[in-house]
Amino acid sequence: MNKKLFWIVMLFLLSAGTFSEAQQPTKVPRIGYLSTTSASANSPRVKPFRDGLRELGYVEGKNIVIEWRYAEGNPDRVPALAAELVRLKVAIIVTAGPAGTGPAKAATVTVPIVMTQDDDPVANGFVASLARPGGNITGLSRLTPELSGKRLEVLNEIVPKLSRVAVFGTSTTASNAKSLEELELAAGVMKVQLQYIDVLNPKDIETAFRTAAKGRAAAVVMSVSGSVSRLHRPQIVELAVKSRLPVIYEVREWAEYGGLISYGVDLADLDRRAATYVDKILKGAKPADLPVEQPKKFELIINLKTAKQIGLTIPPNVLARADKVIK
Repeated sequence: MNKKLFWIVMLFLLSAGTFSEAQQPTKVPRIGYLSTTSASANSPRVKPFRDGLRELGYVEGKNIVIEWRYAEGNPDRVPALAAELVRLKVAIIVTAGPAGTGPAKAATVTVPIVMTQDDDPVANGFVASLARPGGNITGLSRLTPELSGKRLEVLNEIVPKLSRVAVFGTSTTASNAKSLEELELAAGVMKVQLQYIDVLNPKDIETAFRTAAKGRAAAVVMSVSGSVSRLHRPQIVELAVKSRLPVIYEVREWAEYGGLISYGVDLADLDRRAATYVDKILKGAKPADLPVEQPKKFELIINLKTAKQIGLTIPPNVLARADKVIK
């Protein structure tokens, strides 16, 4: 009887343990998202990222939690926000750009960091190489420097007898020198003279347009980086129209907002693809083993309303190549 009682008790305990394990809730992964801008300014970037997660089976609030952190255009807040995400013990930190990746890198060497896009992750010191990142950071590069020359070519096609072009850049970014180098190579071929104007903070924007006009620039290549460009888009577009200067920008949001023309990487595609990195890392992959991927989609967007405002006629052959024409 004692032996029989023993096995009855054992079976009960085993059944209770199995039931208890079955009752344990599945751990929902928590990731952090870090941006230097505001939620509204970054909304075009967030939607494709969410779409990418959804395509992989992740639904926010159900089987994944996202801690959203925005610096509201104040770069001094970013390190504290990055540190906060580390303290929350998120499984991954997703960064909206290099201004967020740098502080995240400084905050942790163990939490995986996924870049949704970066101008030049090697020059910025985020990865050892694109093929072998080598640390806790991986993600996507947008090849900004390499496309600079192509933007100058587009301006040369739409502005008659182009001879002088102002370049608005940000010298404190790692990709600035490479972008300028690519522009100079293209300018040499086209026999176009460049005028570089540094834009480091919002108060430099109006000064830059006055300097370009004084230097008799016939067009502008806009290569200003970070929150200065994203948070002050209305002012920049307004000054471009007021100055009657054809300006080419890096991403489509500018043309959709009222800028003349944009040529660059399809950032929505990069944001969507960033979700793939999140998925792989959550399933056990290490950032060091995931190569940094480059853009696959590029787009030319033209705003004919703005062209009319500044008195510029876009040649038919350029319009025919556009991925989108805003009328």
